[in-house]
Amino acid sequence: MRLLLAVALAVSGLCGLMVTPGVARPIPGFCPPFCDAIPDSAWTESSSLPLFPVYRWPGLAGVAVTATAPRFEFETWCAGPVAAGDPRDYAVAARAVVPNPAGQWNLRVQVMHWRGDTVTGGRAALETLEKARLALTSCQATSPRVSPSITTSEARRLAAVISEPGRRVLHTYLLADPGSSTLVELVLWATSPVLVEWPTVADVQIFDAMAGPLCAAYLGSCR
Repeated sequence: MRLLLAVALAVSGLCGLMVTPGVARPIPGFCPPFCDAIPDSAWTESSSLPLFPVYRWPGLAGVAVTATAPRFEFETWCAGPVAAGDPRDYAVAARAVVPNPAGQWNLRVQVMHWRGDTVTGGRAALETLEKARLALTSCQATSPRVSPSITTSEARRLAAVISEPGRRVLHTYLLADPGSSTLVELVLWATSPVLVEWPTVADVQIFDAMAGPLCAAYLGSCR
């Protein structure tokens, strides 16, 4: 009986740790059983991110914080309307941001996961991606000062470059993985004049780096 009580208290304490809002919370392991937070194994390897040779990005799990009602970085650039009933409002999400001075590239990676069955969660991930596609397509209409260019538009992948001439530029990548009910956002942006040239890197290479960890983090999602 004492052993059972100790186990129950330990599990209770762990659950309390995982749902604490607003703090960094890398969770070791995989999902399941750790599905109430983003497992540290779900984060893209820093060495596979664009501009790693220049900036030596830190491990993302170590700088991640909880993201409540997460939104995409490009949405602040496009200034589109806020939709009601957004699936992101009930996602488990965490965000890692690495800021840099003016003219240097800033990094943001965000992972969103929908708990429960993958039919429902996968649908939410794909719906969120489609809404992002529509927002990017309408970006110049909602924010005339910016110039968006979609470089990849596929069922599960979306990439774009948004520039505001003379002020700033942004590269964004969105990957929906319905098999794990997960969506990953990768963004890099800099103010003008940009002091480090953007590297020549194919979108598919970046998407593959984003997708790989999800197979390990969300067990059974890749078959």
